[in-house]
Amino acid sequence: MNAQQPPFGVLLRRWRERRRMTQMDLAAVANSSTRHLSYLETGRAQPSREMVLRLSEELQVPLREQNVLLLAAGFAPAFAERPMSELTAARQAIEQILAAHRPYPAFAVNRHWDIVLSNRALPQLYVDCSAELLRPPVNAVRLTLHPLGLAPRIVNLAEWRGHVIAVLRQQAEATADAGVHTLLAEIMAYPAPGTAAIGDRDGPQRYATPLQIATERGNISFLNTNTIFGTPTDVTLSELALEMLFPADAETVAIVRAMAAEAGEPALAADALAEAG
Repeated sequence: MNAQQPPFGVLLRRWRERRRMTQMDLAAVANSSTRHLSYLETGRAQPSREMVLRLSEELQVPLREQNVLLLAAGFAPAFAERPMSELTAARQAIEQILAAHRPYPAFAVNRHWDIVLSNRALPQLYVDCSAELLRPPVNAVRLTLHPLGLAPRIVNLAEWRGHVIAVLRQQAEATADAGVHTLLAEIMAYPAPGTAAIGDRDGPQRYATPLQIATERGNISFLNTNTIFGTPTDVTLSELALEMLFPADAETVAIVRAMAAEAGEPALAADALAEAG
């Protein structure tokens, strides 16, 4: 075990407290006893491999950190971490999903929001962004909120910034990932726009925060969805998320249709179906 790595008991207590569970709460769901958990946290007892995995599951510990807990308890890691190039089936599935989503933007990001795969839709959206921000690995959060990125053209920047910060804070709390904390601190240091106006909400704003971007053809508005793989057993795959932008109104559909045609994109799936009918 790394000399700088805290012992298993300290890590276990941190995760339990992060999940706001008492020893009694955790003992009940993990089919253990409060006394045994107390012994584990103080180092008076050592867990079995099965106990480490059971406690990790009940505490919803990410796979990467489950490996850390196993190592701290003296066991080999349980979950492999392979590069995307070796996750052939998963990569093919992601590429198919991203391609089918064109001409709307969609991309896969890792735990630090670096884009690992993208359908490269609507290149017109990024023409005014700094070349530095577009150099791989492109960070989706940084590209969106940096003053030299999309931020100057985001119509509802204050509202969208607040949404992103809330997402990052939730992720930081759930994963205890130092990289996420660093990214959050960076975003918080960017110049803050004025307070978002509350006012009357209509359309998609009533139920979700849209991403509204000003373009030469007019404002476009997207709703984003986040998709993750179910029951992953690989660390890399467990930390991947698919971000897909959907048009929030008819105006966006029309503008995207024109922008896609300008970029040589194929017709929208909806248009193709209508023509086939």
